[in-house]
Amino acid sequence: MSIAAVRTPPSREMATISAVGTAHFTSHLLQLAFAPLFLTMRDDLGVTFTELGALLSAFYLASGMGQVTAGILVDRFGAHRLLLAGMALQASSVAAIGLAPTYGLMLPLAFLSGLGNAVYHPADLSILSHRIRPERLGRAFAAHVIAGNFGYAVSPLMSGTLAIAFGWRTALVVMGGAALVATFALIAVRPVLHSPTIAEQAKAPGGVAPISFGQVLTTPVVLLAFFYFLLSSISLVGIQNFSIAALQEGYAFTAAMATLTITAYQLATAAGVAIGGYVADRSTHHHRIAMGGLAAAAACAALASLHLPLALATTALVVGIGFANGLTLPSRDVLVRRASPAGATGKVFGVVYSGFDIGSLFAPLIYGLLMDHHLPHGVFLTAAVPLALGIVTVLGVRPGKR
Repeated sequence: MSIAAVRTPPSREMATISAVGTAHFTSHLLQLAFAPLFLTMRDDLGVTFTELGALLSAFYLASGMGQVTAGILVDRFGAHRLLLAGMALQASSVAAIGLAPTYGLMLPLAFLSGLGNAVYHPADLSILSHRIRPERLGRAFAAHVIAGNFGYAVSPLMSGTLAIAFGWRTALVVMGGAALVATFALIAVRPVLHSPTIAEQAKAPGGVAPISFGQVLTTPVVLLAFFYFLLSSISLVGIQNFSIAALQEGYAFTAAMATLTITAYQLATAAGVAIGGYVADRSTHHHRIAMGGLAAAAACAALASLHLPLALATTALVVGIGFANGLTLPSRDVLVRRASPAGATGKVFGVVYSGFDIGSLFAPLIYGLLMDHHLPHGVFLTAAVPLALGIVTVLGVRPGKR
């Protein structure tokens, strides 16, 4: 906990959590805006699912490359400055994709959007780590995740509805514009987002000298957390971005049924996170929570890949994936926070969350190929494998393994 957290009254902590949650909601609203539009975009642009997956890969390439740098800059210049700049860049890039006349122009814009997205996790989690007391940190991380998942839940409904009414291009322009409005709103309340730089922390009473980026990279628990995030992202990308199309093509779901299923998945994830936040603040065995949740989510994903006779059973399993995985997320972030050396919070979160983006970089190509080869059930089976493998990495991230 930083000096800022000691001095921050509860009301200001709530304001900080709300502002950071708004930023995370906005990020996720834009990230999932494309999923309901894939079928229409494919027909309108004359491209394949693999090419549409390349748009997501360009986004995650930039986000993964930029996230480590963003973590360094967060520690050096303050998380609040990086957060607001990243929001503006991502919002304007998404709106510009809606205006781009050709697929070729969309690729660099997707890359720019990814650069904007790179700042969120190192900035958000650094702000919370510095401004929220340790006894409430699990719930603060939970609120952060819930806000993001509500963004995921709202996104397909918003973009899908706008696309039906006005077309997919208008949907992207409107969503990008709404995100810009949110950015200006946070600029107006930026004092509640302020976090100290490493220089300010070193000068504070009891401050310690910051460690180098090289020292962060050689910390075993940080590397294991990186692989944990990489594996988690491979599963998440498949379910969030390709399951709507998979449910329609392989499970005889209508577009409305598929969209509602994924919305229910997002809401179940949020419910799991809410419960997981309270559990994380009351537990010292965060690794056990993470391992159990990953195992349950992997089992649900594997079962969802089967040819089940009832659509409701498939929906229930997809919802189960969301709840079980959501239960793990606050404990995951607490594990990473406790593994972070003093003065390196931004660097650590930047490194481990870059694993999330690196996994998301190539995962869309895998799922796109599955869909192009008419293997929609393979989407869920492929998503189950990294969830199971992630259990092994949690063993190395548990307390006492730094």
